[in-house]
Amino acid sequence: MTTALPGLLGVHHVAFTVPDLDEAVEFFTALIGGEELYRAGPVEDRDGDWMHRHLGVHPRASADVAVVRLPDGRELELFEYRAPGQRRVPPANSDWGGHHLALRVADVDAAAAFLRARGVRVLGEPQTIGAGHPVAGTRWVYFTAPWGLQLELYAPPATG
Repeated sequence: MTTALPGLLGVHHVAFTVPDLDEAVEFFTALIGGEELYRAGPVEDRDGDWMHRHLGVHPRASADVAVVRLPDGRELELFEYRAPGQRRVPPANSDWGGHHLALRVADVDAAAAFLRARGVRVLGEPQTIGAGHPVAGTRWVYFTAPWGLQLELYAPPATG
């Protein structure tokens, strides 16, 4: 019996629900350096339960979608949902379902300074993971998108 997912090839994309699709696309293209690939929508089923059966959301939910390719080739799928009973507060990292997206950069300090200079909220100062940890020497710092999504700048230690 196979104990792992048969045929898994890797991660294709990561998806986030955002309050304003235009703002999110602008953030991930102009500031982060991604490329908008396409937009679609609205995705909805006005009379049936397709949205609930296939996406696990309210049957009357509606969403517009954009896909942004990041500089490393990975894709972000961004959803702007409208749905009855929609919660509009992102979870904290400590909440179940909490999350963040880590962006690998060459220089965490330079990237953090770049973001701060453009009004992006950077949480504290870049940190270095200490000796004795499996990824000792790694530099990191969290920052937030304008709507509260948490992201991380991450630079592994220099090798050799």
